[in-house]
Amino acid sequence: MTRLRNSMPLPLSNLLGVFESLWPVSGAEEWDRPGLATGSVRQDITTALLCVDVTLGVLSEAKEQGCELVISHHPLLLKAVNFLSENQLKGELVSFAVKNSIAIFSAHTNADIVIDGVSDVLAQQLGLANTTPLIATGNGIGHGRIGKLKKPQSLSEYAKLVASFLPDTNAPIRVAGDLSRVIETVAVVGGAGDSFIPAAQELGADLLVTSDLRHHVVLDAVSDPANPLALIDISHFAAESLWLKPTQTTLSKLIPEVSFVVSQISTDPWSMSVQGRGSSEG
Repeated sequence: MTRLRNSMPLPLSNLLGVFESLWPVSGAEEWDRPGLATGSVRQDITTALLCVDVTLGVLSEAKEQGCELVISHHPLLLKAVNFLSENQLKGELVSFAVKNSIAIFSAHTNADIVIDGVSDVLAQQLGLANTTPLIATGNGIGHGRIGKLKKPQSLSEYAKLVASFLPDTNAPIRVAGDLSRVIETVAVVGGAGDSFIPAAQELGADLLVTSDLRHHVVLDAVSDPANPLALIDISHFAAESLWLKPTQTTLSKLIPEVSFVVSQISTDPWSMSVQGRGSSEG
């Protein structure tokens, strides 16, 4: 395994202090479970792998890269787990990590809300200017982002631009609303964001870009007679994976003794997308 530069071992505890400064656990949602899932704060770290999801493929990649640490966006043990036998998914992953001395750390909703966090990076990548949190939780931080396009354009034109900014996946990019509508004010939420539709409408957004949208929620939003909201539904993985490279840069500057690498494995679960017969490209 070839590293980009010489690495010096640092105890994991040193890295955890930096992570807390970037993504304070106090900013996480009550239901969330970010932080250290496996590993010892005393183990030495020379190389860390950044990813969206912890899968066996990602852990195998970490092992091959000589990584002692995996930093994921989604927590490995988000929901309650009663059994960790190796014939079950979570047990298999935890067992592999422990056997190969790979610590697993996650920064989830606490990384969504911060400056240069998941939603902030998504807004930057999609060309938004003068952004502010969609729902503020502190000074300059909060859920989602809302901002202006430098040049107003039709919904169909902007949807194609959004597609060009995202990494390749098999997940479709779905567009709801009048395709000829001029879009200027755009809200974004990294990950599943349908619960933020009312906030986007209240702040005057023409469009919300997010993931995992459901039929009735979308229909109600685009049909609202008082404040119709256009929607673009993008891959959950694609939206959040944009955060990995800037985070690699930030961590490399703050912790130069450790090599940070971005996973090359796509954990988007979709293996094929079939276009609907009534589909339109605008």
